[in-house]
Amino acid sequence: MTRRLRVVVCGTTFGQFYLAGIQALPQEYELAGIVARGSDRSTACAERVGVPLYRTPAEVPADVDVACVVVRSGAMGGPGSEIAREFLARGIHVLQEQPVHQGDLADCYRAARAGGATYRLGDLYVHLPAVRRFVAAARVLLADRAASYVDAACSMQVAFPLLHILGDALGVLRPWQVIAVGNEGPLSVLHGTIGGIPLTLRIQNEVDPDDPDNHIHLLHRITIGTASGSLGLTDTHGPVVWNPRLHIPAAVRDRYDFAGEGTGHLGTASSLALGPAQPPSYRESLSRHWPAAIGADLLALRAVVLGLPGADRPEQYHLTLSRMWQDVTSALGYPALRPGQDHEPLPVASLAGAVAGIADGIS
Repeated sequence: MTRRLRVVVCGTTFGQFYLAGIQALPQEYELAGIVARGSDRSTACAERVGVPLYRTPAEVPADVDVACVVVRSGAMGGPGSEIAREFLARGIHVLQEQPVHQGDLADCYRAARAGGATYRLGDLYVHLPAVRRFVAAARVLLADRAASYVDAACSMQVAFPLLHILGDALGVLRPWQVIAVGNEGPLSVLHGTIGGIPLTLRIQNEVDPDDPDNHIHLLHRITIGTASGSLGLTDTHGPVVWNPRLHIPAAVRDRYDFAGEGTGHLGTASSLALGPAQPPSYRESLSRHWPAAIGADLLALRAVVLGLPGADRPEQYHLTLSRMWQDVTSALGYPALRPGQDHEPLPVASLAGAVAGIADGIS
C-alpha cells in the first residue's frame, strides 16, 4: 500500500508542471522518464530532471505504473487521447490533462477496463486554494439560500475547468442549457441555465495561433447571487469576496436614522474577503500552487490504483462535464485567430500612484 508508483510524463510544455508535482511527492511517486518527440526543450528537460527520454509510448518500459498524458487531446487538435489509450491497452494507468471530448473520454474508460488499468481526468484548477475556498463558501451559502443567478467569465482555454468549478460549487449540473447571444469584441456571451439556475457566461473565444497558451484576458471569474448577497471568485487565484446585498431599511428611508430598528446589517462591510485579501504572485502560483494542485490529482489516482479507502471514482461526473464543455464550445464556434500578440506588462506602481492621494472623504 505504501510503495512508490513509477510514472512517466508525456509532453514537456505544460508537462513541466506535472514534473514539479511528481517531484513534490517523493514518497508516493518515482519519476521514470519523459515521453516526447525529442525537441531541444524535451531533451534539456529530461537531462535537467535526470530521467530517460522516450520518443514513443511503445518505448516506455513495462515496469512503469502510471503515465501522465499532458499532450493536447483530439478535441484540441492533438494526439493525447490516442496516447492515453495506447498506455491503457498495456495496463498502464493514465492521468490525462483536461479537456477531453466526451467520446474520447468514454473510449478511454473502456480502454482502461479492457486493459485492467485506471484512467482519470486531471484538472488542477479545482484544487487551487482560492477555488477550494470559493467552493467551500458556496456550499455553505447555498445550503441556506437559493441561488438567484450565476455570472461567470473565462478564456476558452480554461472553459472546462470553469464548468468543473461551477459543478463543485453548486452541487448540481442539470437542468443545463446554453445558447449564444452575442459575439462582439473579445468576449462572447452565452445565456442559459445550470442546475436550473439562470446563467450568463462570458468567454474570450480568441487565440494567438503562434502562442496559444498566452494572451488571455482572464482565467476564471464567478459570481453566485442570492437574496442575501453575492459570492465572488474574482480570479482563479483569489481573492474570494462576499458582497452583502444593499438593503435600505425604513429607519433610513423615512427618518435618515442609521441607528434605528432594522439598521444593524448596515454595519457589515460592503465587501469582505473570505481568506487572504492579497492573492499570491504568479510566480508563487505557478511554481508552488499549480504543482501542488496537480499532486492532488496524482494522489487521487494513486488511491484508486492501490485500492486505498475513500478513493473517489468521478467518471460519470467528468463525462457530464465534458458533454457540457462540448455544448459551450459548439455554441461559441471556432475561436477568432489573433496572431502577433505581444506581452505588455504594466508596473502596478503607476496605478497605485494614481489613487494614492484619494482619501475616503468626498472633496
